[in-house]
Order: sequence, then C-alpha cells, then structure tokens
Amino acid sequence: MTELSHFRGRTSSSGVLFGEFKKHIAGGVTANAKFMYPYPIVMRSAGGSKLVDVDGNEYVDYCLGYGPLILGHGHPTVVNAITNQLEASGTSLYGTPHKLELEMAKRISSLYRPAELVRFTNSGTEATLNALRIAKAYTRREKVAKFEGHYHGWHEYATISVSPELSVAGFQSEPMAVPHGAGVPQRVVDNTIVLPFNDASAVERIIEREAANLAGVIMEPVARGYMIPESGFLRCVREVTEENDIPLIFDEVMTGFRLGLGGAAQYFGIRPDLVALGKIVGGGLPCGVFGGRSDIMSLISLDSDSSTSLFHSGTYNACATVLAAGLATMDVLEQPGVYEQLDRAGERIRGSMTELLAERFVEAKVLGLRSIFHILFTGEEVKSYRQAARADGLKLRSLNLAMCNRGIFFTPLHCCFLSIAHNEEDVTRTLNALADIF
Repeated sequence: MTELSHFRGRTSSSGVLFGEFKKHIAGGVTANAKFMYPYPIVMRSAGGSKLVDVDGNEYVDYCLGYGPLILGHGHPTVVNAITNQLEASGTSLYGTPHKLELEMAKRISSLYRPAELVRFTNSGTEATLNALRIAKAYTRREKVAKFEGHYHGWHEYATISVSPELSVAGFQSEPMAVPHGAGVPQRVVDNTIVLPFNDASAVERIIEREAANLAGVIMEPVARGYMIPESGFLRCVREVTEENDIPLIFDEVMTGFRLGLGGAAQYFGIRPDLVALGKIVGGGLPCGVFGGRSDIMSLISLDSDSSTSLFHSGTYNACATVLAAGLATMDVLEQPGVYEQLDRAGERIRGSMTELLAERFVEAKVLGLRSIFHILFTGEEVKSYRQAARADGLKLRSLNLAMCNRGIFFTPLHCCFLSIAHNEEDVTRTLNALADIF
C-alpha cells in the first residue's frame, strides 16, 4: 500500500467532508495555509500535545495553531482563566475599556522595550498593517521595505515577495517586488522595496539609496521562524535604519514568547522602533498587538479628522476573554524552568533528526531555534529565502503525509512548534516515525 492510499483509507471521513466544504467554503478551507495534499484532515478534538480527527485517529501535534499554543491544547490554567472571566463579567464582550487592557499593556511594555505605548488588534495581520501605517504617518513617506520571503499577513503591503518564483524575482542582491497572487494594486508593488535576508552589504546599500522615501523597514527577525540571522546582521539593519531615521519594525508574530517572553528583540539584544505580536498574546485566541516608541505611537489620536493623526479602531480589540487567556499563558511561562524545558525538547528533536538524516544519507537540513524546528530537503546551507526555495518541496509534502500516517502532525509546508505538553514519549514516537519512513 502506498502512503497516499494509506492516508486516504485512514482519513476517509475527512475526504468526504472536504468535498462538502468545497461546496460552501471557497477553496474548501478558511485559510490557504490549512490545505494539505490531497486534502486537509478534519479534526474533532484536542488535548495537551494531541489532536484527534473525525475518523478517531490521534496525532502528536506540532502545528499548535501555527505556534500560539505554547502550553499545548486546553491547558487548565488557560481554560480556567477563560471560564472565570466569562462567569465574572457575565458577558463575552464589554465594548468598553476594562482593567485587563491596562494589565496586559503594562506587561507587554515591560517585556518589549520598544513598546512604550501599545494598541490591541485581533490578529497579527492587523498588527503589522497598523505598524506600517503608523510608520508612514510618522515619516510622511510612502514606500516601505520588507525582506524577500518574509510573511507579515495578508494585507496589501504584506503580500509582496512572500514566495516569489525565482525566475521573476530578480538578482539575489537586488530582489524585485513580486505580488503574491492577484488583486494587489500596482502602486503597492511600486512602493515596496524588497531586501535580501542575511546580506548586510546589500541591505545597507539599498536602504541608503531609498532612504529619502522609506517610511519603514519591516522584518521577521528569524525568517519564517526557522532561518536564523547571521551574526551582526540584525545590528546592521538597526544601525542603517537608525542613521536614516527610518522606523524598524520587528514582526514577532512567530517569535514572540517563543524565543523567550521578550521575543527576538530581547533574545538578540536589538531594539526596534515598533513591534507586532500575534495570537500567542491571546493564549491562542484571536489577538494582536502593535506598539513602539511613544513619539510614534502617540500619533494615534481620538481626532479622526486630523490630517496628522492615525485613526485606529476595532470592536473586538482587547476582548477581556482573550486577554484573560493571554495573561494566564504568561503566568505559566514565567514559572521557573518552563523555557529550559522547551529548549531541551527543541535541542533534542533537532539534534536527533539531524543525526537520523545523516545515518540514512538523506540530503536535508533541520533548522530552527529554541522550540521551533523545520526540515528542508536540500544540501545547501539555508540562510535566505532563495536557498529555502530551492529545497525539494515535493519531498517535504511526502514526508508530512507519511508522518500523518504514523500519527504525527507536522504543519503543512510550515515550521513546527513544541509546547510544554510535549513529553519524552511524544518526541521518541516522532523520531521513530521518521526512522521508519527513511
């Protein structure tokens, strides 16, 4: 039996349901990232490190809602915080200010030093959108710079050169702006400068050339969650933006809380001007935060008619139920030994995978940092998008399918995450599955 036929046999109910989904949901999924070949597995329940699908199959979950469930599914502290908040407030939504907003704002500001003032949103996409918008309001400039291959959500300025075909992406040291799909206005393409990750000299040259028109530079400090910046690279980006009075924005939707409570900014010792955080701030519920220097963030004004201020709103921003879950998550993460546990698990799984691949003479790289890991089938060192793009994506897709057949759920074509709910048995089971496949 092939892996594909095995998959179809054990997940037949998911296959039937996906046929129904396609009749009512565009593309059959509510987010493109949720699709996997030949069809997505429909889940029924979850707990700790496990998912259970509609056919009753159990999986060790390394998706974890694309990262935010750092405590695992249904951690009792988070569940109790949500339940207690609903019972105490008597409502799911105030629609007015409440004390948890202040408590969370203070904690974010204490952890992320650039976040002297913050605003809440409902997603990481909204956070990066508003960070770029306020940078434009501050500088009175129109162009923005982003790095090739970095993902910042689905708004217009984020959907440039996310996964461009190399044949149309220009030179590596001078990337072209390539829209990610249809519907992106040409003015957005024209006003987006694309930078090569881990190429300090090229970044410095391009930023200095475009400085007079650049409103901001946005980047994932760890590209796609697994490509680590080379020594001195982030410092170079910080210095050239600072010298030219260009706000530097760290998109920490992926790395926030993952590299420590202070994220990549604290981990690498680099202080950006603005930071964007995502759903991990809500303990896995819909949430986002953007914050930064007070002279920039103070441009948000209640005077929506002013030509010099930024209007920002949202009915569900800082929903009390969401912040209760986020604060509970932070309480657990602040306990002694939590990050050490996550780090040990990450080091073990990356190290053991690397040894296994070498023993089986499989040409691949295991990448990541702390509680994040990813496999790419390539013989190259992976330090930039283009090196990652040359990896064998079909092999990765085949691996993910084969892992599902053995009860291991890797995030489709995305990096994987560990939680404090993952135990030694989970990691051993994962490594045994890999050994069996290879």
